[in-house]
Amino acid sequence: MVVVTRLNGTRFAVNPDLIERIHESPDTHLVTLDGAAYVVLESLAEVVELSAEYRAYILSKARDFPAITGYPLSLVRTEDPDTDPRAAGSRGPGRGAWPHVVPAAPAGQRHRTAPG
Repeated sequence: MVVVTRLNGTRFAVNPDLIERIHESPDTHLVTLDGAAYVVLESLAEVVELSAEYRAYILSKARDFPAITGYPLSLVRTEDPDTDPRAAGSRGPGRGAWPHVVPAAPAGQRHRTAPG
């Protein structure tokens, strides 16, 4: 989160990943993806720098986590061509994107990820 200051001096945090645009006219306006607009004391350059620092912080934290590699094949669902990531056009009817890792279904049974 990036901490910025309203014109009345109160501070608040905003997720820079949700900022759609920033413009100065002459006050700095932050507009989020949901259309909310905030007028802040920081300049456009300062908000951009705060956002870059935030992303650098997140990346440095991610480096501290051990890498996860080599999921066992039993965790990857492959028996259903509608959701198999290796099948062409594999999104599944009305289910959105294919889940990356799904626990395997018991032997001889199909695994259901959503009702319906």
